[in-house]
Amino acid sequence: MGTAPLLRAEGLACRRGDRLLFRRLSFEVRRGEALHLTGANGTGKTTLIRALAGLTTPFAGEVTSEGAIGLLDERPALDPDLPLGRALAFWSRVDGFEGAAQSHAALGLVPLLEVPVRYLSTGQRKRAGLAALIERRVPIWLLDEPLSGLDVSAIAQVTQMIAGHVAGRGIALIASHQVLEIPGLRTLALEDYAPRFEAEEDAQ
Repeated sequence: MGTAPLLRAEGLACRRGDRLLFRRLSFEVRRGEALHLTGANGTGKTTLIRALAGLTTPFAGEVTSEGAIGLLDERPALDPDLPLGRALAFWSRVDGFEGAAQSHAALGLVPLLEVPVRYLSTGQRKRAGLAALIERRVPIWLLDEPLSGLDVSAIAQVTQMIAGHVAGRGIALIASHQVLEIPGLRTLALEDYAPRFEAEEDAQ
């Protein structure tokens, strides 16, 4: 396989309401790479991920990608009224995935398969959302705080699965306040692209 970028942002700017969150943001992530998006709350990490996923339109700039994109955030793509097993089975049927049992076991979901999705805790929903993402078999993962609400053991499991996806020539962009033990991980600090007063820029 080649090394052409799978995900690229060029001159990106996003805003929330009337507030400009960041501007002049350009980056690319290639096959087999992971990018750690850092920044304090309110800097626009979730807004950026939603723009990369095509769920919102950036204020300026362009997003280009090659391959299907999967998003993991606080709202897993699972029917809240179904038992977890049936909700996950939907994605397995759609995408013809045959390794669901292994991913469920690896993520500690087997005891939860009969529990309705709406009753899962934050950490359980994160693990279920990752299982659904794995079962979709998409090359580009956009992960918004995938480790929040997880205990130490689950953090290690999820981190290992992200690393495995990247090692398998997938790509991952991860917004997280936590340290990520992923080989070759690059970091992008969103604060570096926050708008500044023109007077500050002229002084530089």
